[in-house]
Amino acid sequence: MRIRFQVNGEKPRAAELEATLSEKARALGLETGDGDADVIVALGGDGTFLRTVREFSDLPVLGLNLGGLGYLSSVEERDFAAALERLAAGRYRLSERCMIEANGRFAALNDIVLTREMSGHLTRLDLEADGRFVAHYMADGLIFATPTGSTAYSLAAGGPVLMPDSGSFVVTPMNPHALGIRPLVVRDAVRFVVTARSRTAGNTMKIGVYADGENVLTLDEGESVEIAKSAKTAKLVELEGYDPFGVLARKLGWSGSNVK
Repeated sequence: MRIRFQVNGEKPRAAELEATLSEKARALGLETGDGDADVIVALGGDGTFLRTVREFSDLPVLGLNLGGLGYLSSVEERDFAAALERLAAGRYRLSERCMIEANGRFAALNDIVLTREMSGHLTRLDLEADGRFVAHYMADGLIFATPTGSTAYSLAAGGPVLMPDSGSFVVTPMNPHALGIRPLVVRDAVRFVVTARSRTAGNTMKIGVYADGENVLTLDEGESVEIAKSAKTAKLVELEGYDPFGVLARKLGWSGSNVK
């Protein structure tokens, strides 16, 4: 097997760790280099992982965490060597994760986000699902998250956690003006259309559309964007012993009550 490291050079000790891990990989019989590869090893945080998936969309990606929480790059530094050992021994599986896209072109593993481009003002967004009107939102924006992305921005905005195999998306409003507005979980076959509406007469506002944090579109008032499941998928390397519930418990501190 041939592996290629994709490293976030801004992380402290990243270059040093890459050299150490490359030596360890070769000792295990793995080939390393910058050419063709069977598996890409992303060494950084979740941002590094997402950029790697975008750049190497057809290849499996294993995430080694040098960032903060690290949901996608879930292998911690103390386990880096063991991760390479399992990879070399074939003790892993590939998890094919669905992606979401805007206007059939801009695919994201985590989420498509629509948000205001002017601080301090609410957006007005109309949402349709499969041609049916859903709601008129007054909020800072909307997050359309995949199961993989449900533990990212959507979670921070109050959305639920979706399991990777749930076959669903979640639509999470960001700071909605109406207390009754809540996140919405739907099957991932639904096609959404979001239309930007005027905030007040004569007061225009542009809406930014972001795919995994990258600005891909800007909507003027009256313009729409279609959001749907992408034909593309991402392949994540899940090492032997990987447990999505265990990752959530560890990363979110689900340790139960401290009351005795």
